[in-house]
Amino acid sequence: MALKYQVVPVTPFMQNCTLLWCDETLHAAIVDPGGDVPRIVSAIEGLGLTPEKILVTHGHLDHAGGVFDLAQELGIPIEGPQRADKFWIDAMQQQGAAFGLSGVFHAFTPERWLEHGDRVKFGNIEMEVLHCPGHTPGHVVFFHAPSRLLVSGDVLFQGSIGRTDFPKGDFDTLISSIRTRLWPLGDDVRFISGHGPMSTLGEERMYNPFCAD
Repeated sequence: MALKYQVVPVTPFMQNCTLLWCDETLHAAIVDPGGDVPRIVSAIEGLGLTPEKILVTHGHLDHAGGVFDLAQELGIPIEGPQRADKFWIDAMQQQGAAFGLSGVFHAFTPERWLEHGDRVKFGNIEMEVLHCPGHTPGHVVFFHAPSRLLVSGDVLFQGSIGRTDFPKGDFDTLISSIRTRLWPLGDDVRFISGHGPMSTLGEERMYNPFCAD
């Protein structure tokens, strides 16, 4: 049993929507379908996957703008983020207007709000949920210990960190999340961030100018 993944960049923000799947069952989770739903569906079909659920790291438009439409099209449940991001999700259409994006962006209510220490499952895969506030108050990340793989959303990037100038963002909280929740996972952990290339926690712990030790 192994966890497989493929990144599908979506929206004008080139957000990394990530397909995660179990190689035994080909059952999949879609993390942060921010938009371009037809592109995501095409990728799922091309890989021969059976979508099981949508996972959401946080409520910003570029990560969650396509969640409602994809859930409706595929008939699958939504899990995440943590409940403190409800105000972002409820304002989905207003977020679109603020960024000058045309179209309809639907709010949604997940079947399950996630908390620190929860587990999410698809196929034979189980991932740990870590609550990592700072970029947004309800941001969560997903960690698969056997694969040493983390999906970090907008908490941590190669050489950077998430913005904290949005409503209810907080720099000190974000740095604390990184140092207390991510660093203990191990330097060898690879992570898929919300934007840009992959990196390892060890690389960022040593060289990231915002949060290096």
